[in-house]
Amino acid sequence: MTEETTTTKPPNNPTPEERAEYVVLMLEKFIRDGRKDEAGMSFRKWQTMAKSEIIIAIADAESRCEIQKENSKRVLFITSASLVTIGFWGTIINLEKLDYLIGAVIIGIAGVIGLTSFGGLHVRRWLTIRSAEKRRSTFMRINSLNRRIKRLERDLEIEAEELETLLAKALKLRG
Repeated sequence: MTEETTTTKPPNNPTPEERAEYVVLMLEKFIRDGRKDEAGMSFRKWQTMAKSEIIIAIADAESRCEIQKENSKRVLFITSASLVTIGFWGTIINLEKLDYLIGAVIIGIAGVIGLTSFGGLHVRRWLTIRSAEKRRSTFMRINSLNRRIKRLERDLEIEAEELETLLAKALKLRG
């Protein structure tokens, strides 16, 4: 990654379409920020910036996938361990080898841990959906702002051309 490409990361758990939109917006930003007084940006510089942004997006997607796999494995392990614990201590209580109150406390704790682990997975999904909705609305606002900026740029270019022709006519009349 070059010094010019220090950017912010996309929000958590974006969809592939949102990642693509983010990369396109970043490339557009590079082109807009990199050009100099009608000279544009060199293709090699743009290519380097584009490559680094695409690499960042792919690496971020892969790391998020790995994190999601680890979380799923962790939830599965904790939930299954709590179920085994409940089964084991339930059997011990059923064989009357342990006092009911002690067994109930152990089984209750294991149940709470299992439910908390499994419930956390659903809470994370809900938060992911909620953040995706926020991102979608943010991207829509950004796209709207981008369209307005492009329209303003076009209007300014037209106005600049009109002013140049008016100046040229004024210079002809004066000179």
